[in-house]
Formats: sequence, structure tokens, C-alpha cells
Amino acid sequence: MIKKKTLKNQDDTNWKEKVVQIKRVTKVVKGGKKLSFRAILIVGNENGQIGVGVGKANDVIGAVKKGITNAKKHLIHAPITKFYSVPHFTYGTSGAAKVILRPSAIGSGVIAGGATRTVLELAGIKNILAKQIGSNNSLNNARATISALKNLKTFKKTAENRGISLDYLYK
Repeated sequence: MIKKKTLKNQDDTNWKEKVVQIKRVTKVVKGGKKLSFRAILIVGNENGQIGVGVGKANDVIGAVKKGITNAKKHLIHAPITKFYSVPHFTYGTSGAAKVILRPSAIGSGVIAGGATRTVLELAGIKNILAKQIGSNNSLNNARATISALKNLKTFKKTAENRGISLDYLYK
């Protein structure tokens, strides 16, 4: 019997995809200009797993399909508190884009704009303050948000890294 090799928690039932941007791009070749499409997609399960992908193809549908597979290849897991927020203040960068994430009070919602808002909503974060600084590029802002979510640490991980118990950390 052949076992199917799958990543853990990657069943196709609960993934949500959102297209952030579709651009028509051109490449100048000897015969003129060659048109193609670039799609930026965000894939998440609203339970902490999130990925950003880019796909390029001669048609929009092909670019979107490539973007989905690319996003599922680059999944990360973001820790979320019981109040659907982030554990602590963090920031991330990608290119010239910088994103600042701050935990927020219950009921405040996702206070963010552009690609950052889409990434946070698909990650399952419901109470957060976010600010994009330095760039309006959707792809770089989405990747900066992913970078910021990668930098997050839980209390349990911090206690393990320091070699102390979780109870001692709370004292």
C-alpha cells in the first residue's frame, strides 16, 4: 500500500484564498511586447496558518492557480492568543516595506489596511492594530506582515528557550 505524503493540517476543506492584486505585466522581446499576468494571493485557514504566494501566467486563471500552490508551499504558523490577537508587539520588513503589529483590546477589530489587513484576517486574528510604513507595494507589505508574524513568540516557547518553567516566567 502506498501512503500519500501530505503536510500536517493541510486538508483542502478549510483553506480560504484571497486575491490581493492582479497586474498585467509586459516583457519586451524581439517581436514586440509579450503580455502576461501576475497574481498575488494569500491563503489561510483562520487558525494561525497563513501563506503569501505569487503566480505568473499568460492568463489570469493560470496565474491564480500558480499563486495558490506557491502560497501553500510557503505556509507559516502564527501564534494567536485566546482573545484572537497577537501575544506581543512586533514588526517585520520586506524590501522597503515595514509593518508594525500591536495587540489590541477585545472588540476593536482588525485596524489595518491593504494587504496587511487581508493577511491578518486570513490568519484568524480579530483584534489588532497594524501600521504599514515605507511602501505601498502590496507584495512587500504582505511579506512584511508574514515576517512580523514569524517573529512572534509564545510564553511557552520563551520559557523553553530560557530553560525555565512556565510558572517561574509568570512570577
